[in-house]
Amino acid sequence: MLNTHDLKPAKGSHKDRKRVGRGTGGKGGKTAGRGTKGQGARDTIPLGFEGGQLPLTQRLPKLKGFHNPFRVSYSVVNLQTLEELAVQGVVVVDPEILYRRGVVRKGTLVKVLAEGTLSKAITVSAHGFSKKAAEQIRALGGSPVILEKPNGGRRVPAQGNALMNR
Repeated sequence: MLNTHDLKPAKGSHKDRKRVGRGTGGKGGKTAGRGTKGQGARDTIPLGFEGGQLPLTQRLPKLKGFHNPFRVSYSVVNLQTLEELAVQGVVVVDPEILYRRGVVRKGTLVKVLAEGTLSKAITVSAHGFSKKAAEQIRALGGSPVILEKPNGGRRVPAQGNALMNR
């Protein structure tokens, strides 16, 4: 039977640490592998020092969090909003109509979600639909039309050093 106190590392995988600075007699004595004099021989290099180059921690924006340049963000439109438009007599809804009515900003991707209910059959063109929203639109005889996203839906990051362009 094998017990935990019987376990040993594989032969050659474990190596004792090198004990430096233990006198002039051995290989790791006196200067302990640091050479003589200079910056590297002393404990003066701060953590994160990059040889005079502006350190990474200073190049990053302070307290702003991570900004994913490839994030796909949608303007959300609920079925409740489409219902309000249908009551006003709109039969075909697309991002341009939503922009003109002040529902979304110009040039944003539009996604339709199933918040609220729909009572009329309408044709809705958007860049995305939740499953429930698409089902509810179809159930009333309308049709959800998925529009093609520009750049495959991905935002193109700025040219050059992305860290310095913010």
